[in-house]
Amino acid sequence: MNPAPAPISRLLRVFAWLSFLAQTTIIATGGAVRLTGSGLGCPTWPTCTPESLVPTEELTYHSLIEFGNRMMTGVVGIIALIVFVLVWRIRRERRDLFVLAFIVGAGIVAQAIVGGITVWTGLNPFIVGFHYVSSIVLVCVTAAFLARLDAVPGPRELAVPGWYAGLAHATTAVLALTIAFGILTTGAGPHSGDAAAGRNGFDAELLEHVHAWPGYALFALTVVLAVAAWRLKLPTLGWAATLLGVELVQIAVGLIQARNGLPPILVGIHMVLAALAAATMTLVVLRLKRPVTADVPAEASVPA
Repeated sequence: MNPAPAPISRLLRVFAWLSFLAQTTIIATGGAVRLTGSGLGCPTWPTCTPESLVPTEELTYHSLIEFGNRMMTGVVGIIALIVFVLVWRIRRERRDLFVLAFIVGAGIVAQAIVGGITVWTGLNPFIVGFHYVSSIVLVCVTAAFLARLDAVPGPRELAVPGWYAGLAHATTAVLALTIAFGILTTGAGPHSGDAAAGRNGFDAELLEHVHAWPGYALFALTVVLAVAAWRLKLPTLGWAATLLGVELVQIAVGLIQARNGLPPILVGIHMVLAALAAATMTLVVLRLKRPVTADVPAEASVPA
């Protein structure tokens, strides 16, 4: 018999959601920094200027935008710390939640350091791209934390056919490829974060097309996942359908922005939607398994 999960307090649920929302919001504020040309609004790190921790009167509104994004790191960190403290008392019963909370906290510290390196390198497009990827990873981890709140601890087994699980993992790989090409496309485009920042040297127009190819493949694979889940009544149906909806909006935004000269607001929405797609894909993958039932030997299960 599977052990009952440790009680999850209402306070932990609230801060777990706040952590997910804050990680998503910081992607939006980071996008605002880049899309308004405010990447070097605070030209030094960890201080804003060599002489001041905060923006001075001599600096422009770009400094306020960049400094505001830095302050969001503090907000994200405080929320993550509260989640970690709340999980500490159930760390033995819910080691999965403890590990996820620790990863988020450590990731935020690493993110802050990468942000500093981004400033020190004058917004190197590859470092900026890595900064964005690490932000997406943290969004996915906080989404996984939410999904695991009411999960039963212990061994798990596949809840779907093996071919379906393989297809879901292949879809995840295509999603990662789509995001990677999207980052390269942005790094070659006009939104560098600062007029003096360099580009990655690739052909932006060509990369726009290359970025679209795995994007359409991703959509096709997601259609198969959703239809198969519906026909076979699989537990992934809800999140697969949600992923399909996110991708439809993402494709529409991508087409509109490409045909209208990449307006900053649409590029920012595109960035946030990519993170939400990755988080939703994470939830689809988590639904591929279920706790081992009482009549199935633990040896035959897949470890959690």
